[in-house]
Amino acid sequence: MLYKIFETQRSLMEPFADFAHATAKLYSNPMSPISGTSFGQRVSAGYDLIYRLGKDYEKPEFGIKSIDIDGVEIAIHERIELDKPFCELRRFKRFSDDSKTLTKIKGQPVVLIVAPLSGHYATLLRDTVKTMLKEHKVYVTDWRNARLVPMSEGEFHLDDYVNYVEDFIRHLQGKYGNCHVISVCQPTVPVLAAVSLMASRGEKIPLSMTMMGGPIDATKSPTAVNNLAMNKSFSWFENNVIYRVPENFPGAGRRVYPGFLQHSGFVAMNPDRHLKSHYDYFKDLIKGDDTNAEAHRYFYDEYNAVLDMDADYYLETINTVFQEFKLVRGTWQVKSPEGVMELVRPQDIRNTGLLTVEGELDDISGSGQTEAAHKLCTGIPDKDSEHLEAKGAGHYGIFSGRRWRDVVYPVVKAFIAQHNKPQPVRTKATKPKLVKAAAKSVATQRATVKASPSKASAKKATRSAK
Repeated sequence: MLYKIFETQRSLMEPFADFAHATAKLYSNPMSPISGTSFGQRVSAGYDLIYRLGKDYEKPEFGIKSIDIDGVEIAIHERIELDKPFCELRRFKRFSDDSKTLTKIKGQPVVLIVAPLSGHYATLLRDTVKTMLKEHKVYVTDWRNARLVPMSEGEFHLDDYVNYVEDFIRHLQGKYGNCHVISVCQPTVPVLAAVSLMASRGEKIPLSMTMMGGPIDATKSPTAVNNLAMNKSFSWFENNVIYRVPENFPGAGRRVYPGFLQHSGFVAMNPDRHLKSHYDYFKDLIKGDDTNAEAHRYFYDEYNAVLDMDADYYLETINTVFQEFKLVRGTWQVKSPEGVMELVRPQDIRNTGLLTVEGELDDISGSGQTEAAHKLCTGIPDKDSEHLEAKGAGHYGIFSGRRWRDVVYPVVKAFIAQHNKPQPVRTKATKPKLVKAAAKSVATQRATVKASPSKASAKKATRSAK
C-alpha cells in the first residue's frame, strides 16, 4: 500500500514540478525585464529548488563519449555484451585511428568492475570506469531496476547474484583468456563467493581481485548501516521495508525493497549535510555561480536516482552478510544453476592476487571489514596480497573523485599490472565429478571444514597513502 501511495503522490506532484521548472526558466530568461533584478533571481532560484526537490529522477547515463590517452582522443562506444534478466554486462569499447595508440591499448588488461546492487545505479561508478579506461579494457555490471523486470523472469536471489558474476567471469575468460575483477562496496561478498566456488571446482579464476570498501566481515568496526541490519530482526525487514510493485510498471506484483525507501534512508544518515547543500545551491543560483550550481545538479542527479531491489536478494543479503556472517563463519552455501548446494571456501583460492582498499573515514563499511578478506583467503601468499588505507577518504572517495584518481587508482593499476600474467595450469575436474562433489550433505561439508587444519593468517602488507 505504501508503494501505491508514494506513486500516487509522485504523479500528483509531477505537474507542480513541471510548473516550477517552467517558472524558474521564465524568471531567469535574459529576455525577461526582471531576470536581472534581485526579485527575479530569488524567484527563479526558489522555483528551481522546488523543481529539483519534486522531480522524478530517472536512471542516469554513463555519458562517457571519449577519453584522452597521451594526448590522443579515444572514442568510447558503450554496448551491452551480455543481457540477463536482472543485469546487463556493459562494455566500453575504445576506438582510435592512431595506429601507435591502437597497438598500445590492444594488449592492456581486461577488467570486470562489479558495481553494487544496493540502491543506486551502476553509473555511480562513472568516475571509476572513466579512469580505468585509460589503461584497461573495461566491463561493468549494470543492474536493472527490479520494478522493470516482469514476474515471468522469476525471482532474484543472492545465489543468482553469485552465479551471474561467475558467468561474467567465464565469458571474459573465454574471450580474452582471463581477466581481473574489481568489486566496489556490496559486491565484495558475492564476488569473493563466486571466485571461491570456481577455485573449489578447479576452474580458472581471475588473475587478481580488488575489493574496495565492502562488508566482508561486518562484525569489525560496525557502522550505523551495519547496526541497523544487526539490531533489527529478519522479520522486521520483511514486514516493514518490502512492498509489491504497483500495476503501472512491467514488474507489477514483484516483491521489492523500493528505491524511495532506500533514498529516505540515505538522506536520514546525514540530513544536515543535505539541507546545507540545497541551501547553498539556492544561494549559488542567486549569485549566478553556474559552476557550483552545476556541480550540485551533477551530484544529486546521480544520488537521487535509485532503483528497487528484489526482496529475496535484499533479505538474503541482510541475513547472510549482516546477521549470520556466513562468509566469515564458513557456513555459507550457494545454490548453483543446477540446484546443487556448494560450500563457499575462500581458503581454496590460489594463484591470484588480492588487493583490499578501505577509506580512513568510511562511514558505511567500517575499518577492517574489507581487509578481513586476507584472513579468509589463506591460500594466497603474502607476495600476492596487499592492503591500502586511503587517508582522508570516505566511502565514495575510494572510487570517485580526487582521492580515487590520485591515491587509490595508481595502486590498483600497479597491482593489476603486477598480476597480469598467465596462471599455472590446473587440472579441471569434469562436470559430473563437480556435481557429485558438490552434492555432499551439509553435515559432511561442515565436518570437512572443521577437520582441516586452519592456517595461521599471514601478516598482510599495509600501504597507507595520503
